[in-house]
Amino acid sequence: MRSLCSFFTPLLALVWFSSPLVQASYSVLEPDPVHQETLKSLAKTLRFGHYKKRYLDDELSSELLDLQLERLDPSRLYFLQSDIDEFEQYRHRFDDAIRAGDSEPAFTIYNRYQQRATERLNFMLGLIEQGLDKLDFERDEQIVTERSEAPWPTDHKEQDQLWRKRLKSLVLNLKLSDKTLEEAAKTLSRRYNNQLHRLSQSTAEDAFGVFANSYAGLFDPHTQYFSPRLTENFNINMRLSLEGIGAVLQIQDEHTRVVRLVPAGPADKQGQLKPSDLITGVGQGEVGEIVDVVGWRLDEVVELIRGPKGSTVRLQVSTAEDKGKNPKIIRIVRNKVKLEEQAAQKKLLELERDGQPYKLGVISIPTFYIDFRALQAGDPDYRSTTRDVERLLGELIDEGAQGLIIDLRNNGGGSLKESVELTGLFIPQGPVVQIKDAWGRIRVESDHNPKFFDIPLAVMVNRLSASASEIFAGAIKDYNRGLVIGSQTYGKGTVQALFPLNHGQLKLTQQMFYRISGTSTQNKGVTPHISLPGRFDISKVGESSEHGALAWDQVKALPHKSSQALSQSQLAAIEQRHHQRANTEPDLIALKEEFDHRLQRQRDSLPLNEQALRELRERTEAEQLQIENRRRHAKNLPQLGSLAELQAEQPVNDEIDLEQDALLREGTEILIDLLSIQTTAMH
Repeated sequence: MRSLCSFFTPLLALVWFSSPLVQASYSVLEPDPVHQETLKSLAKTLRFGHYKKRYLDDELSSELLDLQLERLDPSRLYFLQSDIDEFEQYRHRFDDAIRAGDSEPAFTIYNRYQQRATERLNFMLGLIEQGLDKLDFERDEQIVTERSEAPWPTDHKEQDQLWRKRLKSLVLNLKLSDKTLEEAAKTLSRRYNNQLHRLSQSTAEDAFGVFANSYAGLFDPHTQYFSPRLTENFNINMRLSLEGIGAVLQIQDEHTRVVRLVPAGPADKQGQLKPSDLITGVGQGEVGEIVDVVGWRLDEVVELIRGPKGSTVRLQVSTAEDKGKNPKIIRIVRNKVKLEEQAAQKKLLELERDGQPYKLGVISIPTFYIDFRALQAGDPDYRSTTRDVERLLGELIDEGAQGLIIDLRNNGGGSLKESVELTGLFIPQGPVVQIKDAWGRIRVESDHNPKFFDIPLAVMVNRLSASASEIFAGAIKDYNRGLVIGSQTYGKGTVQALFPLNHGQLKLTQQMFYRISGTSTQNKGVTPHISLPGRFDISKVGESSEHGALAWDQVKALPHKSSQALSQSQLAAIEQRHHQRANTEPDLIALKEEFDHRLQRQRDSLPLNEQALRELRERTEAEQLQIENRRRHAKNLPQLGSLAELQAEQPVNDEIDLEQDALLREGTEILIDLLSIQTTAMH
């Protein structure tokens, strides 16, 4: 059993089969005999091992039916209302079926999905065969883009209209990307034939996996079932020996979504791929054809992206707001993620304000790591986050650093032990985190070493700072030891362990974290002292946006001796100075405007009239360009004529550059505010 304290969604890897441009039919799947015992074992492990105590009853059965349908058909495009009515017979029967190890009802639903998906794909191929010029691009009509709560189609006629609009929308997007109707027909024919071929390759393991993960997902989003084949891929990822781009992916509707980037991985260092981006195509090498991967399974997409060290992969990517429109090509050289590249790194910044020089240290921590193998072997020089930070901080102090920023942005977690010991570098001693198990028992992890650094401290976080990062940031805040700066953190306050089953394994949530103040980091994360503009919509990114996320709660606070480093009046003065800069500093203004603009671009419907859609896109791009040019005007930089010019000049480097990192620059300004206020108070 292995404990997991990180924000982690596994990459998957199965074999991709190329497919000819011919129609294919689906196969009726039946459960394998091994699935009966696996389902019973899964139910027993969830019932007695999960942090959240749930009974296998009619309530759970009802939720399981809804989640199974949601996972198979999230946009309500495949199933008919008659299918949903038929499936109602299982609403209060799944609990009895699971007890008996009977996955037959789940297979019935999965097979019906395969049937409906095959019908829809053949329908789309038929429309393409008739000719895309038959579509009326001057007609005023809309397509609803958010259908998760929409009614199910009542019959095939209504369904045909939904899919006709869907095809029209796809063709319009390709036309506005300068594709001819012939090129669009070729692209879409290949896409749907590939999807048909993959449907024909579905196995009983696929059907069982969907059902098992729907069942596990009723407990919380981090509890997952892995088949024997996927278990090995999970272990590859945990060893970080994957040769690829270093991105954690998941399926969102028909798109492959970037969840996060592995720190110091090829994609992270390349700098253009961002969390929440959608990958719509993958090309091999510098000139290989971009293969359309919309509608592909996650394992197949990852298989395309993986490859030998030193080779190049090209990704066709669009933002989550654009949902496949306005794609750009990102070139990434595959490589292995090395421990030393994930290690903490330092930089000494020499700044000046009002004629006063300042030296500030920045230590970036991509993940909370420890070399367990070297530690167990008795190596006195084993690597760990705390050891490296202690060394780097000593060097910074020797170089004259007056204050320190610990940068935990995008740090998804890691070793619980290291988060506790790192906190110990900045407090005299005392409790750091409380951990409650499924039976309500609480243990406390504490720092017992009185040695600490009392250097003025700021901690930078963002929405992708999770788990162990939240433990550290929460403890620094509870001890009043320093300023927490950035945006609300992810909110993953749970611990998982791996349990073997007779067939595959289960990643199971067993414990929950609580700060010494008694509040959980679960769901709500850590709220910073000073909020900075964020890139992510917290309603769509973070624990609180996940289906079935465990609720926030609290336990009894622990006695601890708070630092006197920061008073409420000092914090108020620092906030006031920050707000003054936020209202005048061009980069901060632009960051907020860009975020607001992204929120405004999220639409529940889009026009299917070509001219109207073109005007909407041009208006959106013009607004983006105006935001950038206002920033440039305020900074006396040359104006741009198009967004393409902006994309062409985006820097790609992994050095700390204050001119390019507006948030880090503001972090240094806030830390200087703290230093100046504390200096004034001392005098």
